[in-house]
Amino acid sequence: MKPPAFDYSRPESLDEASGLLAEYGPDAKVLAGGQSLLPLLSMRLIAPARLVDINRLAELAYIRSGPDAVRVGALARHTAVLRDSGAREHQPLLAEALAVIAHPTIRNRGTSVGSLVHADPAAELPAVLCLLGGSVTVASAAGQRTVPAGEFFTGPLESAVQPGELAIEAAFPALPARAGAAFVEVSRRHGDYAVCGVAVLVQLDADLRISAARAGYLSVSSTPLVVDLTEAIGGRPFDADLSAAAALARQSVDPEPDIHASADYRRQLAGVLTGRALATAARRAADEVARAAGVAA
Repeated sequence: MKPPAFDYSRPESLDEASGLLAEYGPDAKVLAGGQSLLPLLSMRLIAPARLVDINRLAELAYIRSGPDAVRVGALARHTAVLRDSGAREHQPLLAEALAVIAHPTIRNRGTSVGSLVHADPAAELPAVLCLLGGSVTVASAAGQRTVPAGEFFTGPLESAVQPGELAIEAAFPALPARAGAAFVEVSRRHGDYAVCGVAVLVQLDADLRISAARAGYLSVSSTPLVVDLTEAIGGRPFDADLSAAAALARQSVDPEPDIHASADYRRQLAGVLTGRALATAARRAADEVARAAGVAA
């Protein structure tokens, strides 16, 4: 299939891009990686009057990692974030989730911020951003604003980015002290969207007991779902039976059936994957405590 006719602009600066988006408003679409946009164009599910290609805005192709967060610019490709040693050090959950996104060819072109703006409830990064309590910064001709992850995803394939705005950065908070994270998903074939997936963050106290546990789910709701599991397993040793959290997960999700899986199957998967991810994350948190103690000693 062929996309509908559209006008094309390739701005040289963020100010020029913001001006074009302000001029065309809802009739403009932004092209970065294009791995979600181009299929929609080809199937004629969207018909923008103007395509604004931001690939010359090299200043947005950054990955900045520090003890507070990993900050990813709008033109940073999935592969670049996946391979970035600083990002892996400060927030290893990012690399674990990125490694199962589609296939290498798509990761080489697709952008992490673009994936967030696409807001597919079956995508990995929206669930990770919500679990970590991250944010997205958007720019327009009027200035910039930062949107917390909990307010960014407004519906399936709908984000808080308004006509005339461009998402320029996503901030993924760094892994806290005495914490571990894990990501697992099940898909029908490698590279397919997940039938169900879960990202987990576990924090321990000095006695290696669970002080906090949260999980972010994909493919079980119309927007990324975050569930606080602390009430089910808080205070337990990191290597204790954590099946109560799996039961809470099954109670908390309300998936829809589709051609790939029934609602009951997705609900069961949510519980099973929660148990697996929790055990891995808790063990990693305990290993981190041990490493820190070794350094301190």
